[in-house]
Amino acid sequence: MSWYYYPKASPRSVKDGIALKSKRGTIGEHWWSVKFLEALHAQGMDSRLQRGRSYARKGQVMNLQIVDGVVEAKVQGTRPRPYNIIIRLKVWDENQWRQVISVIGEQALYSAQMLAGEMPTEIEGIVEPVGLSLFPQNRNDLTATCSCPDYANPCKHIAAVYYILAEQFDDEPFLLFAMRGKNKDDLLLALREQRGLSDEKETPDAEQITENEAVSLPSPDGFYSVRGSLDDFSVNLTTKPEVPDALLRMLGSSPFSMGRKNLSDLLRPAYLAGPLYVEQLVFGDEQDLERSPVGRRKKTGKNNSGPD
Repeated sequence: MSWYYYPKASPRSVKDGIALKSKRGTIGEHWWSVKFLEALHAQGMDSRLQRGRSYARKGQVMNLQIVDGVVEAKVQGTRPRPYNIIIRLKVWDENQWRQVISVIGEQALYSAQMLAGEMPTEIEGIVEPVGLSLFPQNRNDLTATCSCPDYANPCKHIAAVYYILAEQFDDEPFLLFAMRGKNKDDLLLALREQRGLSDEKETPDAEQITENEAVSLPSPDGFYSVRGSLDDFSVNLTTKPEVPDALLRMLGSSPFSMGRKNLSDLLRPAYLAGPLYVEQLVFGDEQDLERSPVGRRKKTGKNNSGPD
């Protein structure tokens, strides 16, 4: 009997591939990315996923995009032609989406966080009452195909895409909702309408804050235009904003730029420092005020070219 030794083949190198930021240890910085990978491990994919980790760290994933909730990617293996990968989460139907938006809209705090571009840590518990989960629950909830000859699923190419996808969720958690069938813009529009923040309505009065609720966010419409007299402007100093730069996050990029910087990026430090300065101005002492970012600028004369 003859025995043949087949040397282990290494994948072909890829120029400008998508490589994991994590070089060792845990993959995924935020809870939703970790939860996504945990959901895959819970389905018994541990050994198969490990095979794709080195591929993901080497940058073998050439590209990745999500179109209408479908993940499409190309992964370079040992053969000259890269493999095509398609990953789908089961899309929620219209009735399921209506229930999800309704239960989220009933929670003022979580609605405010999402409208500010943040993912509530309690989002799974919010949608559970309607019998749904944002993350894959079983093999029927998640389908994946690869053009490679490996019969096992996930193969190392699919597994590599799973890891890259988890880090994509770190940067944009709303991609999880997109995989369930609704992109970020459509979701937030539906949520604003559910909360009574549609374009046809005036911004509602601040709601009474309780342990489980927060003030509804104002509409960003007309932000760059004058809406009324400053004499009618009221300030409530008894509460702090949940997210100081929430409105800027909702607005996204400004139509204006100064040099190479967008106006939103230039305004953000003021939105973050302003509430602290006002709080110190009203409730703090003189030393606190001088130590604040705005106080230091006024003392040194920097960025204070306007009238007193």
